Amino acid sequence: MLRTPVCDLLGIEYPIALGGMGSVFAPDLVAAVSNAGGLGTLGGSNLSPEQIHNAVADIRSKTSKPFGLNFLIFNMHEDRFAAALRERPAVIAFAWPRADQDLKTLVARAHDVGAKVTFMIGGVREALRARDAGADVIVAQGTEGGSHVGLQASLPLVPMVVDAVAPTAVLSAGGIADGRGLAAALALGADGVLLGTRFLASVESPLHANFKQAIVESDGHDTVLSEIPDLASGEVWPGALSRTRRNRFIEHWAGREWAIRQNQAEVLAAVKAARARGDADEAPLAFGQDAGLIHDIPPAGEIVARMVREAEEILSTKLARYVGESKAKS
Repeated sequence: MLRTPVCDLLGIEYPIALGGMGSVFAPDLVAAVSNAGGLGTLGGSNLSPEQIHNAVADIRSKTSKPFGLNFLIFNMHEDRFAAALRERPAVIAFAWPRADQDLKTLVARAHDVGAKVTFMIGGVREALRARDAGADVIVAQGTEGGSHVGLQASLPLVPMVVDAVAPTAVLSAGGIADGRGLAAALALGADGVLLGTRFLASVESPLHANFKQAIVESDGHDTVLSEIPDLASGEVWPGALSRTRRNRFIEHWAGREWAIRQNQAEVLAAVKAARARGDADEAPLAFGQDAGLIHDIPPAGEIVARMVREAEEILSTKLARYVGESKAKS
């Protein structure tokens, strides 16, 4: 059975986590991933204290397994974080702090309610800062991932972070959609993986059917890094670019970012209307390059089971044949 130290640390069966995507309100998806043996995580940064309480109650009505609540530190609201701590989730997930923010206090407050802390980073310096603040798990996110990412790819980033923060556990994120990605992450020294795009194309995902289909139809080359989605939303992330589908919306505003700043309210209203009607061409659609590996929309539990099965076969059979005992020459 595929099991790594992070499973014992977080109380999960398999080393697979759902990214806490703040733009996607998905209690059903969180519960489904946790029920399948992974770690479901709900984005909490955009929820009111009451919404956090109700979402946690909803998740707990669907699963008794561990799950997490995710917060963007640069956009931290004390009332929302305090509400999350009152719920005592198994995991508090952090990401994207500003350089001047106090991470140790935030991590300590999470530990005080019995939660483990995961911390998403995009570089070694950030990883060391998170480790020194007391994080239990570092999530090394490569630029291949969807939505907000840095510029370093997973292949060099993950082993660099593993070496830098050892013996702290590391999860690999960005560009992973199947058991091959999970096996590769373990080979790079990670203890498991965190996924976003793959779970967005699932039965339990709250995305509009048109947006799910856009992920399935992607060849993995139709994404671009830009600031356009953040300019449209009016929220600037520290040091991040947003990887989204290269559609009519992005192409219309590329090179005209100044115009978005002049007309931000109107642009945002148009984006919200496009999302409501499921228009995959006139609204930012965040997904990673691994969309090219996604060809169906199964239940989340099937995604977890499939990944584990594929990774086990690769690690125990396909790769094992390359390290068999050499025969002595006669």
